[in-house]
Amino acid sequence: MFVNPPTTEIYSFLKKAKTIAVGGISEREDRASRYVSEYMQRQGYTIYPVNPHLDDWHGLKAYDSVAEVPVAVDIVDVFRRPEFILTVAEDAVEAGAGVLWLQQGIVNDEAAELAAGAGLAVVMDTCIMFAHRSMKLGFEN
Repeated sequence: MFVNPPTTEIYSFLKKAKTIAVGGISEREDRASRYVSEYMQRQGYTIYPVNPHLDDWHGLKAYDSVAEVPVAVDIVDVFRRPEFILTVAEDAVEAGAGVLWLQQGIVNDEAAELAAGAGLAVVMDTCIMFAHRSMKLGFEN
């Protein structure tokens, strides 16, 4: 059974990261992928939108996969249904990402095992925006 890294380690990922590829990013205002990505962008992270159904997101080129992003990404933040996560994990591994981050409500142990086995850190069922806000407020739970 997968267990997330300790909070201090999660905060360390956020402190070191500069680039985030967002899988399943959306233009729709009511989608968490949009407002969470906008928040992270305002916090200084460079966002790389990943969605094969978009040409761009907020003026940024959208990519069909993480592997197509032209730079190494620190975090792959995923807003996809659990049945699609294994493919995203494979993509993150191929791209050489540092962290596979599955948003709140998303759990896929097989994908976590694959990513961790390839050397990626994995965070599941956790909102990156809430984790970042908690870090900024100094919560260490």
